[in-house]
Amino acid sequence: MTKKKAKGTEKKLEELENRLKRVLADYANLEKRITREKGEFVKQANAQLLDKLLVIFDDLELCEKHLKDKGVSLVCTRFQAALESEGVKEIKAQGEKFDPEIMDAVEIVPGQKNQVVNVVLKGYKLNDKVLRPAKVKVGQGKGK
Repeated sequence: MTKKKAKGTEKKLEELENRLKRVLADYANLEKRITREKGEFVKQANAQLLDKLLVIFDDLELCEKHLKDKGVSLVCTRFQAALESEGVKEIKAQGEKFDPEIMDAVEIVPGQKNQVVNVVLKGYKLNDKVLRPAKVKVGQGKGK
């Protein structure tokens, strides 16, 4: 083999190695993207299920409030612990400054301006994303 052919073969081999490296890098990136997308899909599916369960939890809390039954209290406590173990946390709204990012104002009532006077329906976050905004009554301030 001549030097010219050897250099041509080496260059071709180098090009093929570079292409192989790029293809392998693209494949690794694809695997990472698919894994990330699967995780997002699972989170979205969980969010939909948890949102449906929150409605049941609201009903249980109302039942506990009216019946004052220890059994219902125990179920509420365990239900809340299960929600928390899945990353669901209650949005603290009572007495807080109104935040439209995590709260929906359902009524303007007498009270300190832009302050949450009453929580109509609790709000929740799932892994620091709003799952359900808190429904609140907001103070209108003086002179109104």
